[in-house]
Amino acid sequence: MNSRMSCVLIAPDKFKGTLTAAQVAAHVAAGLERVCPGLRCVQVPVADGGDGTIDAAQAAGYRRVELEVRGPTGRPTTAALAVRDETAIIESAQASGLSKLPGGVAAPLTASSYGVGELIGAAVRMGAKRIVLGLGGVACTDGGAGLVTALGARLLDESGAELPPGGAALARLRRIDISGLKDLSGTGVIAATDVDNPLLGERGAAAVYAPQKGASAEDVTVLEDGLSRWAEVTERTLGRGVRDDPGAGAAGGLGFAALAFLGARMRPGIELLLDLLSFAGHLPGARLVITGEGALDTQTLHGKAPAGVARATAAAAPGVPVVAVAGICSLTADQLRSANISAAYALADIEPDLARCREQAGPLLEDLTARLARDWIAR
Repeated sequence: MNSRMSCVLIAPDKFKGTLTAAQVAAHVAAGLERVCPGLRCVQVPVADGGDGTIDAAQAAGYRRVELEVRGPTGRPTTAALAVRDETAIIESAQASGLSKLPGGVAAPLTASSYGVGELIGAAVRMGAKRIVLGLGGVACTDGGAGLVTALGARLLDESGAELPPGGAALARLRRIDISGLKDLSGTGVIAATDVDNPLLGERGAAAVYAPQKGASAEDVTVLEDGLSRWAEVTERTLGRGVRDDPGAGAAGGLGFAALAFLGARMRPGIELLLDLLSFAGHLPGARLVITGEGALDTQTLHGKAPAGVARATAAAAPGVPVVAVAGICSLTADQLRSANISAAYALADIEPDLARCREQAGPLLEDLTARLARDWIAR
């Protein structure tokens, strides 16, 4: 196939902490150009609902809107959402992310999702009829209690006083006053996540994810107690139980609040984002798809962006090969093939010093992609 008559579709996720998805795509394109001048490259940076979702949406033509909300510790922070027509895309980490912790100091017991609720409220005021809520990367384990409070509910203790923010305080919850809760009946909410954990138990939000947010073993017990109480009072108030639904434990339990209070539908994050980014529409004429992320490992096989890109390609354009770039790759050739990925190229293969891989990720990625181009295009 004449490379000038076809194109290469570049659809990577971010290299977390090193390069954004858009930067990865740009460096890959530069590496291809080095070996195949004039090759048409189509860049479609992707995300799975976590960090980088708004950037990917913006690259796909969504309008970025920035506003001030409460961060995870209550301090004001600037957060962005993306809008197009009547759809708004919200990235939970924009408001309540680990990167929003002042000084990077963890606050596992008191961090709140209040800012995420503020983003939802803003989207509704802007006329959104569909909200895509990306779950992931948050600093809180409050079951979405902050989100619900921001939308007008009141969480009350035994004396009728409102609870302070955070997952620990939920153990004192006695009643939820939903009389002031914003009416979202005219807005459909779709929650994007790549995890299927329930809210509680050994696979729940506290046990699995709170330690990643600075929680000690004792903190995990406190948070589990709070989330259990939160689920109990919520279910009594609303008359339905969702604590065991897949994804209820996503993003510190934000999934639970989205299901219970917003009537959200859960969808795998990468599938949903690929639909919103019109990924399949870019496949006609593609001779090769290049995807990737910072670390290709066993988590990649369970709903991460590269596997999603490969699956979507196999479904819409089964004859088009998919190759991946990464910082490091610990998957075997058989594991890659099981994910419909024909080959993987890792920065660590050409630069064993991982510190230098991070410092020089862009130029190294261009060198790596030049090697890929010689293997897959200029042959």
